[in-house]
Amino acid sequence: MSRRGPIIAGAIVAVVAVLAVFFLVLPKMNEVTKARDELATAEAHETALRAQLASLKEAQANAPQVKAQIAKLSNEVPPTADLPALIRLLTAAADGSAVDFFTVAPGNPQLDPTGSFSSIQTSISVTGGYFALDQFLFRLETLPRAARVTSVSITPGGAAPPGSFVNSLSMQLGVEFYTTDTSAGPGSAPGPTEAGGA
Repeated sequence: MSRRGPIIAGAIVAVVAVLAVFFLVLPKMNEVTKARDELATAEAHETALRAQLASLKEAQANAPQVKAQIAKLSNEVPPTADLPALIRLLTAAADGSAVDFFTVAPGNPQLDPTGSFSSIQTSISVTGGYFALDQFLFRLETLPRAARVTSVSITPGGAAPPGSFVNSLSMQLGVEFYTTDTSAGPGSAPGPTEAGGA
């Protein structure tokens, strides 16, 4: 038995060591691996949150400029069609450019296919000298209301009036103006569209 005693003791020590590794060390290693994975996930989440915070701080810093742009756009594309004010703007542009004759015929507002705004097709006729027409186009381009010229036609308007050396020209314009009122148009209730409904 004396020879077997150390072998049995060594085997018992080896079994205890294997069991200790199996029951004590491996679970701790799994916990360490799990904790490292959680740490990596938390660090990635922290990085994403820092990027989001930086983006929000940038948006906060740019807020005054964005608010000014929104206010400008709100003036250029008003919440209602407001045709009387549009006609007054165009009449002031015609008067300021010294054209001889001016007519404007705004159409009914039509909902854009995207459904986010309405457009107002407007026919404008202007008669005057070259520089008066040029000045009118400049004033049309710089109106406080957004406009898009869809067609232009210029024809000779006739002989120069008495006391003038400039022959007149006639210009016909197709111009689109815009409103955010998606309910504008025939058969709709006047006023801006409420948020969330048309």
